[in-house]
Amino acid sequence: MRVISGEARGRPLKAPRNQARTRPMADKIREAAFSSMDSLGVAPERVLDLYAGSGAIGIEALSRGADWADFVDRDRIACQTIRDNLRSTGLERRGKVHQATVEAFLRRVDEPYDFIAIDPPYADPAIVDTLEMLSESAAVAEGTVVLLGHWPRLEIPERIGRLVLLRQRCHGDSCFAIFEVSARSESDD
Repeated sequence: MRVISGEARGRPLKAPRNQARTRPMADKIREAAFSSMDSLGVAPERVLDLYAGSGAIGIEALSRGADWADFVDRDRIACQTIRDNLRSTGLERRGKVHQATVEAFLRRVDEPYDFIAIDPPYADPAIVDTLEMLSESAAVAEGTVVLLGHWPRLEIPERIGRLVLLRQRCHGDSCFAIFEVSARSESDD
């Protein structure tokens, strides 16, 4: 695993030792996701990496020019791995690691991010509920872009709360979906 592009391009990234619970987004998928976001004109400045694992998605965003990234993972080993990866890429002054559950972190956020990556454990049955919670949290504002890493069998609705699906791609047994936060939910119409 490595940083694909930007100032830390080519730098290797470690994965947490507990890979049974953590499955980092593969380089090929991460590259395709960032290429899709580039084609949509997405240039993140303030990033939130949920279920961060290795921190690869948030670090990629920092390497490509984002100003700041918050990394959230509940696992102590994953959090240490993210800190190590930030240090080895020279990006440690532009990110902070939070050891917390995604739900607890979202409850305490008080200002929005313009880009949120959410790469939950593979086949997480509660991911749509988590996305609904995210769509109603203070972590998002109109125009926030959300990147979801997921498995191919997950049915992705066109709309989840305020999240509107822009693009979805699969490569082998890994997929990603890109959402944008709308001003109002469908039920407000």
